[in-house]
Amino acid sequence: QVQLVESGGGSVKAGGSLRLSCTASGLPYVLQCLGWFRQAPGKEREEVIIIDRDGSATIVDSVKGRFTFSKDNRKSNTLSLQMNSLKPDDTGIYYCAADRRRCAQARGRFNYWGQGTQVTVAS
Repeated sequence: QVQLVESGGGSVKAGGSLRLSCTASGLPYVLQCLGWFRQAPGKEREEVIIIDRDGSATIVDSVKGRFTFSKDNRKSNTLSLQMNSLKPDDTGIYYCAADRRRCAQARGRFNYWGQGTQVTVAS
C-alpha cells in the first residue's frame, strides 16, 4: 500500500516562498505519475503540476514561472514543489498525488493521495 505524506506548508506574506515535499512509502517504485494539486476555500480541487516517469511535466498556467518542482533521483519517492512569488490566490490545501499508471491514464483519477498541507498567503 502506497502512502504519501506532505510537509512544508505554512503561512507567508505575498511575495514570499514556501517549499513543499512529498514522500511516498510502501511501494514507491511502482509510481509512474506524481503530482501536486490544491484546493482553495469554496473551490474545486485544481491540478497544479503532474510529472510522468519520463520527466515530462504539465504545469497550470497560473503558477508558471513561479513554481518549480524537483524529484530526488536518489530517492525516487520524494517530490518537492518550490513556490516563489506567492500570491493570495495561491492559498489552499496542497495535496500530493501518485498513481501506478502513466499520467495520460492517471490524470483525473489518481489512486493515491496525501492528507494535504495548508498554504496561506496573506496580502
